[in-house]
Amino acid sequence: MLDNAVSAAQVRPLLPAGGIAVVTSRWRLAGLANYVEVGPLDGDEAAGLLAELVGRKRVEAEPEAAGTLATLCGGLPLALAVVAARLRARPRRSLRREADSLGRRVVSLEEPSLSGVLDASVVRLSPAAARLYRLGGLHPGGGFDAGMLIDVSGAEPEEVDDALEELLDANLIEEDEYGRFRFHDLIRAHAAACAEQEPDALRRAIVEWYLKALVRADASVHPHRWRLSPLYAEVGPMPADEAWRWLDREQAAVRGALLEAERQGWSELVWQFCEALWGLFLHHRNYAEWIELQRLGIAAAQRCGHRLAEARLRSQLGFAYAKVGRYRESVAENELALRLGRAEKHDLTMATALSQLGRAARGSGDLLAALDHFRDAAGVQARMGVPGGVALCRRRAGEVLADLGRLEEAAAELTAAARVMAGLDDPVQYAKTLTALASLHARRGRAEEGLALMREALAMTREAGSPASLAEVLLAFGELETASGRVESAREHLAEARALGEVRSRVPIEESGT
Repeated sequence: MLDNAVSAAQVRPLLPAGGIAVVTSRWRLAGLANYVEVGPLDGDEAAGLLAELVGRKRVEAEPEAAGTLATLCGGLPLALAVVAARLRARPRRSLRREADSLGRRVVSLEEPSLSGVLDASVVRLSPAAARLYRLGGLHPGGGFDAGMLIDVSGAEPEEVDDALEELLDANLIEEDEYGRFRFHDLIRAHAAACAEQEPDALRRAIVEWYLKALVRADASVHPHRWRLSPLYAEVGPMPADEAWRWLDREQAAVRGALLEAERQGWSELVWQFCEALWGLFLHHRNYAEWIELQRLGIAAAQRCGHRLAEARLRSQLGFAYAKVGRYRESVAENELALRLGRAEKHDLTMATALSQLGRAARGSGDLLAALDHFRDAAGVQARMGVPGGVALCRRRAGEVLADLGRLEEAAAELTAAARVMAGLDDPVQYAKTLTALASLHARRGRAEEGLALMREALAMTREAGSPASLAEVLLAFGELETASGRVESAREHLAEARALGEVRSRVPIEESGT
């Protein structure tokens, strides 16, 4: 047994002529036979190791505290061994007390044994790898990819690739299935401590990198939405399929970057993050998080004195309030947004606020007020010459007219909206219009026409790549098929809608907004 080897050259003179040698190392030792990488232990394995090192009775007496210790150690055997050694030296110390103490120390990496182990690994890194290690310590959370490191560090791609390989060989980072890299929590805390002396400009560059990437993704998945952030005019959109994948895998990093901007007082970045999060929000529908972040964005816009940004985010917050049934709060936010828009003489802000007031009125059952709001919003959009905005408002007015039982008027509005939407590069909104028109056809006794429209809406929504929108169309299709007696097909579509809803949404599947 050769423990804690630092290189293959150190090991070779010690290998026996026959038999088996087991070599352990924090480094990947190239050139030795049968390399086995040991990852972090899972919860049960970590608890089992603690039980062996500390004593089974002691661990079984405090299973919850033992689990907390395993989590704090990130499943790393070396960290668990350090904790166990301290517990063995203190036989009367409870595991709960040790967990509370370790939790406080790990946050700032004041645990000397763990810090010393990591210091020993970092000191052997090349300057390029050590720099990337510190840069990773500035990362706001989640995984990061080589492209981000290249852009922020200014290093050549080959230099970054070599440094990442060195960090992988040192077992300081791990690579995920997307080719992104991440630290274990304990190692990340150490890297952050090593990066304390790095300039704030580098930390800000990472945050701005994520903001620009988020803007590119949002511009792709919602190409016709008006925006206030100047970045939309500076960066081009991602390809649509790439944008959806990016939004899926970068949620933790984007949220971390926004919260880092808030902590650092970079208010102009905070509100721009909140505006650009719209596509990600509609993709995943996490309403609780959305409400929390929009409140941060509103406060940031106020600090910047940007009244239009404040109004924009108030309407976005009001949208979420309406979707979770908090209609009074939705109305309050959008009335504030409307006043700000009027004060700034900004038609787009007024049109958005009016449309969201219509949504809240419809949700609370005041259909006539909702119809007035949607028609007022359409008038503002027409005055500005925005056909897509007019079509969206007419679709919503048509839905309200259908609710009121005014089916002929509803058909006129929805048909006009569909005609305009067909000429725009916005398949999700066009599919929603076809869905509303299909439902209306069914109510008017024209089920076959409605089903044909639903098939078209489903095909284009699948191609668009938004699971949340797909779930909405599947749900509407299934309901229409049920009413038409197509039970088997309806069952399949409803099952798929529910599966998507469970994965993607924190509340029942609902319609998106602008």
